[in-house]
Amino acid sequence: MQEFIKDAVRDNYGALARQRDGMDDAKLAAVAEAFGYSPDELASLPSGANLGVSCGNPIAMASIGPGETVVDLGSGGGLDVFLAAKAVGPEGRAIGIDMTDDMVALARKNAAAGGYTNTEFHHAPIEAMPLGDGTVDCVISNCVINLVPDKNAAYAEIFRILKPGGRLAVSDIALKKILPDELASAARAWTACIAGAVPVEETRASLEAAGFADIAILDAQLDLNVYKDKSGAEGCCAPTPEPDAQAAGCCGAGASAVETVEPAASFHHEVGRFFESVDLNDYAASVKIFAVKPR
Repeated sequence: MQEFIKDAVRDNYGALARQRDGMDDAKLAAVAEAFGYSPDELASLPSGANLGVSCGNPIAMASIGPGETVVDLGSGGGLDVFLAAKAVGPEGRAIGIDMTDDMVALARKNAAAGGYTNTEFHHAPIEAMPLGDGTVDCVISNCVINLVPDKNAAYAEIFRILKPGGRLAVSDIALKKILPDELASAARAWTACIAGAVPVEETRASLEAAGFADIAILDAQLDLNVYKDKSGAEGCCAPTPEPDAQAAGCCGAGASAVETVEPAASFHHEVGRFFESVDLNDYAASVKIFAVKPR
């Protein structure tokens, strides 16, 4: 089941990366601003870096300083990597990790367009990153760890690459209550950033098991319905639109070419109705996760 989930997530977000040029930048910016990014931050980015799939702004809580090495998990088009690159300066490094070939290609394209010389992007799973032990000052992530089936393995790998005293600063989704069985067990609900989310207590237990200290997990008090209100009925963190759904969502007219992912044909409409008919805030919350690797 874990490999099936990974394949569904990889295919869904690969399609998102391939269709970035056809998306509505204004709607994508509206989603990012609703989750804490300033217009100035977004304006400083290469075109194509923002994919509208944020659930917070980890840069705002990471306290990144000059000369640091920062790793962004699930780096997508490079939004947080590029903001981190500015914060670490020419003596630092900002590294993106993504398991999707198309996302890594998009991020590298964006980095070249923006003239970044202190960034790098690696195609790898979060559970097995091509980085040395104790080489990273700060790990950030934005609405991605919920997509990882084995969260204990992910947090253990994060702990491994962090230096003693290094920190984790993550924006993610946490469950408030148990999902209906038909959604909790479905791959399409994983790609929608909901079914893979776990309660705060489970995240805390995973962090403690990995060895982290000074753990803080806070409700960011943000409205998850922004995915519907700002970007159409399904939102950019929801399942990929069907080919005839070109009028809705962040993707605008370009959505007609977005590839659907099996088993989307059998599940897409069910999940779409779920997002339209419920208050997402009843089921989940955007959370800020902070933890430190002891010295």
